[in-house]
Amino acid sequence: MISENDTIQTNSMKAWLLAARPKTLSAAAVPVIIGFALALKTVGWREFQVVPALLCLLFAWLMQIDSNLINDYFDFVRGNDDRETRLGPKRACAEGWITLPAMRWALAITSVSACVVGLPLIAYGGWNLVGVGALCVVFAFLYTTFFASKGLGDVLVVVFFGLVPVYFTWFVIVPAGHQAFNLSVLCIAIACGMVIDTLLLVNNYRDRDNDKACGKITLAVRLGERATALVYRYMPYCAELWIFQTLILGEDAPLWKVVAFVALAAVYLIMHDTTARKMVAIGKGRELNAVLGMTARNLFVFGLVTAAQILLVGQIL
Repeated sequence: MISENDTIQTNSMKAWLLAARPKTLSAAAVPVIIGFALALKTVGWREFQVVPALLCLLFAWLMQIDSNLINDYFDFVRGNDDRETRLGPKRACAEGWITLPAMRWALAITSVSACVVGLPLIAYGGWNLVGVGALCVVFAFLYTTFFASKGLGDVLVVVFFGLVPVYFTWFVIVPAGHQAFNLSVLCIAIACGMVIDTLLLVNNYRDRDNDKACGKITLAVRLGERATALVYRYMPYCAELWIFQTLILGEDAPLWKVVAFVALAAVYLIMHDTTARKMVAIGKGRELNAVLGMTARNLFVFGLVTAAQILLVGQIL
């Protein structure tokens, strides 16, 4: 496994792997996995379309890498990445692992590659998907260059890590006859985005003092330490209640389905609650990077749990 503490040659393969932040790819996969489960529940295995499913997953991974590189580049050129004060994982441009011209080329290549991968999805979901893909690329840039410093990054996470990937993954996988608007899918997509936002919340919770000092007004800076910790801890509970309302109460489910849903939800929520208490106990400093890693692990568990809830006990109306 490549470590940040290894000797990294400029623009080497090791440097690019670290810059891509492969650990974040699990978060990008979670909404797509949930979209897979929703499509399976809607049409079953016989009508489940594998090709667009794989394209959605690859597109999500490329956009995640693109976002990571954009964040790395623009935070450095705007002076937000200070090697001495930075608490989070090291960044490629700030450490000199990647030169700025090479990073600019990488941004162009990953953006174009994502578009190329997404283009065939038009055959499954229509030309409107061109606009959806374009918005994904544009807002990947706007997130770092504008929205993150205005306290609106969390809104973009809900939209582009919840609403867009879950709903449109479901949309392109199911055959055309099933592509009518579906409120249940929409609700689960938004709930997914709320849970994935915990990754951004803990990141901004860790960096709140540094962000405030450099004028980056994140939600954690606006809310303060205590309120941010409360949002981090209880937002997943709200999301699970929303999913429960959508999958279970919407169909007046029998008791065994209610029990099964709660048991599955408890697997994720217990892990999340333990992480939330650890975050508050640590409070400040680089030790919160461990909480960031735990949150990423929890998100993957959430994806598997939600997929199981959808397939085993839920009902897509």
